[in-house]
Amino acid sequence: MDYLLWVHGTDCRNMAGSDENNPGVIGPQNLQGGLRGGVGKFPTAAAGHNRRALSNINRNIIGAPPYPCAVNKRGLAENAAICDKNPPIPAHRPITRSVTNETKSSLLPEDSTIIDVEDHKAAGDVPMFVQHTEAMLEEIYRMEEVEMEDVVEEAVVDIDSCDKKDPLAVVEYIDDLYEFYKKAEASGCVSPSYMLQQFDINERMRGILIDWLIEVHYKFELMEETLYLTINLIDRFLAVQPMVRKKLQLVGVTAMLLACKYEEVSVPVVEDLILISDKAYSRKEVLEMEKLMINTLLFNLSVPTPYVFMRRFLKATQADKKLELLSFFMIELCLVEYEMLKFPPSLLAAAAIYTAHCTLSGSRQWSKTSEWYSNYSEEQLLECSRMMATFHQNAATGKLTGVHRKYCTSKFGYAAKTRPASFLMEVPE
Repeated sequence: MDYLLWVHGTDCRNMAGSDENNPGVIGPQNLQGGLRGGVGKFPTAAAGHNRRALSNINRNIIGAPPYPCAVNKRGLAENAAICDKNPPIPAHRPITRSVTNETKSSLLPEDSTIIDVEDHKAAGDVPMFVQHTEAMLEEIYRMEEVEMEDVVEEAVVDIDSCDKKDPLAVVEYIDDLYEFYKKAEASGCVSPSYMLQQFDINERMRGILIDWLIEVHYKFELMEETLYLTINLIDRFLAVQPMVRKKLQLVGVTAMLLACKYEEVSVPVVEDLILISDKAYSRKEVLEMEKLMINTLLFNLSVPTPYVFMRRFLKATQADKKLELLSFFMIELCLVEYEMLKFPPSLLAAAAIYTAHCTLSGSRQWSKTSEWYSNYSEEQLLECSRMMATFHQNAATGKLTGVHRKYCTSKFGYAAKTRPASFLMEVPE
């Protein structure tokens, strides 16, 4: 159906109900001479001015024969007959119902100008109000498309949906579990300046001890959790207990013995630890140090280490084996460095995965899913990640190369040979 618009200087509502015999029907005297007596918004025609008949307007503009019933009065019988032929029109429907072009033209005042929008579009001359309307609609559609794109980009993946049938995944309370870990990790942290309280050892000696313990852990083929708990026990013990340097190695092997009793199924015997330390200590000394350490720590071995968060965050990153090995290489480099004690375990884990991801991809990438489950944004990880990239670059230099040698083997996917992400070491201005 063609859409027709007309422009008129009068109110079209005065066209209806102007005939006293048949209200609601447009009378010919109203179309040509205005309301009776010159009252209303239709002015009376000036003398000597003859308006064109509606039939001429119809013929000139539309080219169709006049519709005779549109300008002649009809009685009630005729109206009833027409209503029988046409379906009833609801009271709320506008007057422009489904009619022919002839009917449309017969309903217009005789001095109206008919504008056919479709004809104007075909001729390339679109009215200004039509252009504005189309532009507005296009803008609305564009905004909706942009909003939909934003929603897709910010989507967070449910990493536990595939494990709902696995009872070991504890999907029902896994989020509560890690929320507790995040609150409890502060209890396992130590002051990054605790070495100031030690009179005979320093951070360099600590680094040598941990680098050696990483090799011992590798030779004994212990679980990964054991290594992280061993380092945690050493730092927590030395933070409150002064120690001489000749017993520092004894502290290390005793901490590993305790960690093995907590984590391992098959615990190394005391004689194995004495042998690995070149028989520098006796069995009695090991057991006495074990008693001192466990009482100093108040038997509290249940602390969240970086390994606890590593597993969760790697799952959020949907990491493959290569990314996983490189992430553990990054965080084990941090275990040797005393200055990394200023970062909580959860941040160390997130920064290690972020650094490994950037190293493999060659660009900075931290997904919304990783940010959601780690509770760390990319900006919060940059400082720690920059230091990790520096450790990676210098891993093969110096005397503390135990981590580098470990991850240069095929068992660990030659992760240490990966080219470091130098762009992460650039400090923004």
